[in-house]
Amino acid sequence: MEEIATVYAQSLFEVAREHDSLDRIHEELGQFADTVAENQDLQTFFFSPYFSTQEKKEAVSNALEGADEHFVRFLELLAERNRLPAVFRMRRSFDRLWAREQRVLAVTVTSAIELDQETVDNIGKQIEGQTDQTVKLEARVDPEILGGMVLRVGNMVLDASVRNRLEKLRQNVASGAGI
Repeated sequence: MEEIATVYAQSLFEVAREHDSLDRIHEELGQFADTVAENQDLQTFFFSPYFSTQEKKEAVSNALEGADEHFVRFLELLAERNRLPAVFRMRRSFDRLWAREQRVLAVTVTSAIELDQETVDNIGKQIEGQTDQTVKLEARVDPEILGGMVLRVGNMVLDASVRNRLEKLRQNVASGAGI
């Protein structure tokens, strides 16, 4: 299912880029996916085989009046092919493609206590300087890391937490003691 979602997302991305509507379709896809995710009745309607393809296509057209025509046709195609349940995976794939195109890098910094905004901004600036990309930074608090921080940059993780250091120390002691 993941491969199908990637193929559809790539197709939508190419059409959006070709028609200079990447940002608009990115936004509309996000809104559609969020709305469906939050509404059980919509999930039942769009994902159930009890409703006809034609009913689903008409609902898409009516609900998305004023939306990008390529996006509406894309959702109608998904309805025709019974692929609407994969829309959440398609969104994630599209988001990755869009971020790469826009040179936006997702960064998450997790610390044991809340960091002040200046520190968070400095972390973002340092990463932007090293990657030459715009950083979309999210700061999280997780007391379980005990101290230090865990930095997730794209798909790379730098774990400089106290918890991680203690775990490595425990492993070294255990392997040295023959446990």
